[in-house]
Amino acid sequence: MRTVVRITERVVETPSTVTLRFPYGPAAAPGQFVMVWVPGDDELPMSLSYVDGPSRGVTVKAMGDTSRRILRLDAGQPIGVRGPYGRGFDLSARRLLAVAGGSGAAVLAPAAEAAVARGARVTVALGATTAAELLFGDRFRAMGAEVVEATDDGSAGVRGFVTGPADRLLAERSFDAVWTCGPEVMMLKVVGSARAHGVPAHCSVERHMKCALGMCDACALGPFHVCSDGPVFAADRLLSETEFGRFHRDPSGRRVPG
Repeated sequence: MRTVVRITERVVETPSTVTLRFPYGPAAAPGQFVMVWVPGDDELPMSLSYVDGPSRGVTVKAMGDTSRRILRLDAGQPIGVRGPYGRGFDLSARRLLAVAGGSGAAVLAPAAEAAVARGARVTVALGATTAAELLFGDRFRAMGAEVVEATDDGSAGVRGFVTGPADRLLAERSFDAVWTCGPEVMMLKVVGSARAHGVPAHCSVERHMKCALGMCDACALGPFHVCSDGPVFAADRLLSETEFGRFHRDPSGRRVPG
């Protein structure tokens, strides 16, 4: 059931990304998502970037018309929220590598905070197109995580994709698990590197999700529904499907390359 709440805080995180905080009662686990509705507009799936306390949060990147309208909302305005839905992260690892591409950091940050609270040591490979778009670097550092940055243009950290530092870290250190969120082609490379070094990996997958109940088939990934079987998957399950990292679904649910 949808609950209408009022935004209590709006924080500009990067030039293209805004966090909205709001009061919301249902308990949530790191990695779960909610459906966010703007009155008079569409409903969009959004991972919770803040899961603890009475104030939840979503971190929104400008992607389409509805997300851009959500970005312009301010404190005091209403939104509809339903959920949380889906499967979150296994927090049992003690030596953890989190690999975030772009807005994927919004999914991994609350999970890393929960892991640190349980005594885990977290290293983060954080990637973005440019320094200004690096998301939650200070938040990761504040929780005690080591952060290694990569930017496409070299304006911060290593020049190039975040998969490069992730592969180097896996070669140099021992980890119990790898968590990753970002474009599927990026995650596919991260998973391949993790397998090569014998480290289990989990991926938070982003697809078009409409019903959030596993009924409409819009978010299908092979035999899986991302909304109910995920969005967090053990990498071995995803690698059994040739669709992962090679095909996606358009808004109509049609499978298309890329």
